[in-house]
Amino acid sequence: MSLRDRYFDGLVSRVEADSHRAIGGGDPAAEGSRVAAILLTAALSLTAISFGQNGAAPDWLADWSTPEFARLARWATVNIAGYLLLPWLAIRFVLGRRMRDFGLTAKGLATSWQPYAVLLGLSVPFVVIASFTDAFQSKYPFYGLSAGESLWPWMVAWWALYLLQFLGVEFFFRGFMTMGLAPRFGAGAVFVMVVPYVMIHFTKPLLEALAAIVGGTVLGFLALKTRSVWWGVAVHVSIALLMDFLALWQVGLP
Repeated sequence: MSLRDRYFDGLVSRVEADSHRAIGGGDPAAEGSRVAAILLTAALSLTAISFGQNGAAPDWLADWSTPEFARLARWATVNIAGYLLLPWLAIRFVLGRRMRDFGLTAKGLATSWQPYAVLLGLSVPFVVIASFTDAFQSKYPFYGLSAGESLWPWMVAWWALYLLQFLGVEFFFRGFMTMGLAPRFGAGAVFVMVVPYVMIHFTKPLLEALAAIVGGTVLGFLALKTRSVWWGVAVHVSIALLMDFLALWQVGLP
């Protein structure tokens, strides 16, 4: 059985069938309330992230680390809170569900890695090509090393926060939004999710924003198929680290 047969053929129709069964057998008012809770939480989270990133980092953090790490640590902390904390509050206290119901589960990971490996393999050449452009080199790496600064400790510490916020991104878009909306919208939940997902890339290079449409759609369908976001996190983290390493390589840093 090919990867296409296993992971894509019939996926849309299966999701749609599950959606119609859920709607037909459930309370329409309850369905509407659940959709409203997810979309309003998503709107609140994205607003909090956008406005929360404004302002300076605490003085104690800048004094303890470097100004660049302090600035980016604030950015990452706001993202993590918006993508993970606010949805968790909605899941726990409004929806009465568990985080693993929205993709934070390890079940089936041993048998669901192949399409993600293919996606990563297809993405790498495009990332390498993009790394030679001025737009890429002006954006990455996010952490701007000062003259004479080594990667340790603050660049490495930044990478740890950077990767954690990618867990938040995958959970928020492919878990909370996609899996949360699929019982009502079926496969259309993926495309509902892709709209705000591409919008958070509007400050990135154009090619990266366009790639987010394709990547977000594929990752959305894979999340519906596997019912987990962990391999999506692995792909996102791998590409993000590759982009930083390529950017450092372009300027001759180890």
